[in-house]
This record gives sequence, C-alpha cells and structure tokens, in this order.
Amino acid sequence: MTTLKPGDTAPDFCLPNSLRSETCLSKLRGRWIVLYFYPKDNTPGCTMEAIYFSKAMEDFKALGTEILGVSADSVESHCGFAEKHSLAITLLSDVDRRVLEEYGVWKKKSMYGKSFLGISRTTFIISPDGKIAHVWPKVKVPGHGDAVKKKLAELQGA
Repeated sequence: MTTLKPGDTAPDFCLPNSLRSETCLSKLRGRWIVLYFYPKDNTPGCTMEAIYFSKAMEDFKALGTEILGVSADSVESHCGFAEKHSLAITLLSDVDRRVLEEYGVWKKKSMYGKSFLGISRTTFIISPDGKIAHVWPKVKVPGHGDAVKKKLAELQGA
C-alpha cells in the first residue's frame, strides 16, 4: 500500500464515471485536480461532501480545478446518487479497488469492535504537472470543502 505525499507523481488511471464514459487522469494534465476518495454513495457524510463540492463548482472552476470523487460503488450507483442529489461533480467507479490501493486509501478500519477493509476518506490536490500538491488523510467532512478551496488558492498564489 502506497503512502503518497506532496511532490510524488499522482498514479495515472482511467475509470468509468457517472456520465457513463471514462475519465483518465493523464487527459486532465494541465489542470488542477481535487481527487477525493469517499466510502459509499448515499451515506450521510459522503452525501454532504458531494453536495458541497457540487454547490461550490463555480468557485473551483474559477480556480481552474476539476473535482473527481472516487469510491468502489458501481457506475449505476453513482448515476443514481448524482441524479438524486443533482450533483455537478464527476464520480468515478473503482469496483476492483486498483486505484484505491494505488492511492493508499483502501485500509483496515474498525467499527463497533469489528475490523474490515474499507475506504479511508482522503483528498488529494494534484497540480497541473501531475504531482501531488497536498493531501488530507482521514478527512472530517464539515469545513473540509472550504479548506480545500483555501489551499488551492494558496497553492496557486491567488
């Protein structure tokens, strides 16, 4: 399992998305990317995070930034999630967990005394040259989106 840090090259991937096409990180080179990993569609924290990023889409576009959310849910689940909550962001499906593992977010977790493997809510900012610019491990949803916007503006010197 990798532990990516600022300065590392972001692992490339191509994943199916909620628009029923494919998103490849390498094709977004030249743009800032907010790549956030979340546990599950239609759960309270994940829904709050996706809605925040969708409502703030114009702010992120003004910073030349694309928002990509990744979970192990299916494309069909993502489509229903996006439609139900009018999401404006692109959701990527990593059902085989290859990208989750490459980014080091597929981890051992525990809840109510039981251990299991799952997605650790994590956000990466990827610079236009494809390098990791900032990482938030173990994200707490309230206030996170604003922190991401602030860090992007700081990284861009805005």
